[in-house]
Amino acid sequence: MDNIGEKIKNVRKKKGLSQEELAESATINLRTIQRIENNESEPRGKTLHLICDVLEINVEDILDYGKQNDNSFLVYMHLSVIIGLVIPIGNIILPFILWVTNKEKIIGLKSIGVNLLNFQIVWTFITFLVLMVGAFFKIIHFEIGPFTGNLLIVTTYFVFIIPNIVLSIIFAIMIRNGKIKNYYPNIIKFIR
Repeated sequence: MDNIGEKIKNVRKKKGLSQEELAESATINLRTIQRIENNESEPRGKTLHLICDVLEINVEDILDYGKQNDNSFLVYMHLSVIIGLVIPIGNIILPFILWVTNKEKIIGLKSIGVNLLNFQIVWTFITFLVLMVGAFFKIIHFEIGPFTGNLLIVTTYFVFIIPNIVLSIIFAIMIRNGKIKNYYPNIIKFIR
């Protein structure tokens, strides 16, 4: 686990800030920033809050008190999407339960869970809409050449549901191999 100084340094560099810019923006002495990043001292109270405000991060994300690394749980989180094959909207319900009950206990779960859940919500909504259009076409006996309601329903299954399962398995394997990051694209953020 990275220590606080390394985390602050990494975030500062990702934001493109120099130590001087961080010190000036946070109204903290430059030497204090240097000591923190060199692990000569740990920031406390107000200093930590000022630094986190400038870096636009939560204090809790820097501290990771009581959190543990658990890549296997992150793998299970991704694989929990598969339950959607058996339980309608299970691809949202089970990951949500796992996320809510463990997001404060496992490092990285907070952002990975949000990423996965937002994607699954959008994915499920789009899949539901397409299936409803297919069902409507079937009810009204809509046919144009080979295009029928049945074809739309079957196509939806292969175009939407199967790739979602395959993606969750691929991302679980990548996390198992140590490549931990947010893989799903997030167009709409329902959960933050």
